[in-house]
Amino acid sequence: MIEIQGIRKSFGKVEVLKGIDLSIRSGEIISVVGPSGAGKTTLLQILGTLERPDSGNFQFGDAFPAKLNDRLLSQFRNQHIGFVFQFHQLLPEFTALENVMIPGMIANKPTSELQTRAEMLLVKLNLKDRIHHKPSAMSGGEQQRVAVARALMNQPKLILADEPSGNLDSKNARELHELFLRLRDEEGQTFVIVTHNEELAKMADRSVLMEDGKIIS
Repeated sequence: MIEIQGIRKSFGKVEVLKGIDLSIRSGEIISVVGPSGAGKTTLLQILGTLERPDSGNFQFGDAFPAKLNDRLLSQFRNQHIGFVFQFHQLLPEFTALENVMIPGMIANKPTSELQTRAEMLLVKLNLKDRIHHKPSAMSGGEQQRVAVARALMNQPKLILADEPSGNLDSKNARELHELFLRLRDEEGQTFVIVTHNEELAKMADRSVLMEDGKIIS
């Protein structure tokens, strides 16, 4: 589904990615591990089209995202990629339902359609009783599940997660890991997960080790 070849990225005089080659199959769960400063988050940002590579090839299905202008790239990202962050980044003034609907609202989908899907996702993620709650009335684990539902809203092909369980206790982290596996089987998404959590890394189909801007294994 995704092929990247010879990807390089620098910020100022610091070269962060030094020729990355990686193939990602549809429906695969990949964990990206390695020490701080290895380039893991930068790789995730390029896969998520939040950063453009300085050089190299990046193919996503039949598309070449780095060749799209900013407007088309934003549309591509909204349609095909979902994001889950360590600090869920929910909007505090919105309810769980409203937070989940945001990607669909950006895509200008009908409100009734968005509400139906958002409610379905929240129920699926065991948040039926939190649909109309704001983030401040939810636990950390519940907030992160809302963030996962939001990432799934537009039925993207790829979910990118950056330390998704880094701010959770062991019980909620384990439940989140199991949720990713279940969603892959039920929704068919591909997951690329940057993590320091050894348990999550071992649960992935494949683990990619990065060091000093390169993939070591």
